[in-house]
Amino acid sequence: MPDPTDEHAAATEPAPTCGSPGDAPELAPQTHDFLKALASPTRQQIMQLFSRGAELSVGEIAEQAGISQSTASQQLALLRRGGIVTSRRDGKVVLYRGDNERTRQALADLQAYLEHCC
Repeated sequence: MPDPTDEHAAATEPAPTCGSPGDAPELAPQTHDFLKALASPTRQQIMQLFSRGAELSVGEIAEQAGISQSTASQQLALLRRGGIVTSRRDGKVVLYRGDNERTRQALADLQAYLEHCC
């Protein structure tokens, strides 16, 4: 048993854990993609454009975000992969909107993970 008066003893003892590593939930691959999609300030700016259920084309997104259409298209692909936006075709135009259901699923997965480990 370590000496309670030894100020270095506390630093060498292992930190308490909550359960064994084998018990820890794993984040779903979709949640990893969700977190990656959130990591960019440009993608965060694009996400704000979808508030109140807005549906926008790549051109509208590019214009409103102040980025090129090519950049908007690349960022939207990452947001789609992350489950943050979805799209539908309207004639020749592809319209994007927030994907509330997949966002809720990713947040629930993340919450369960954080409740276990933190």
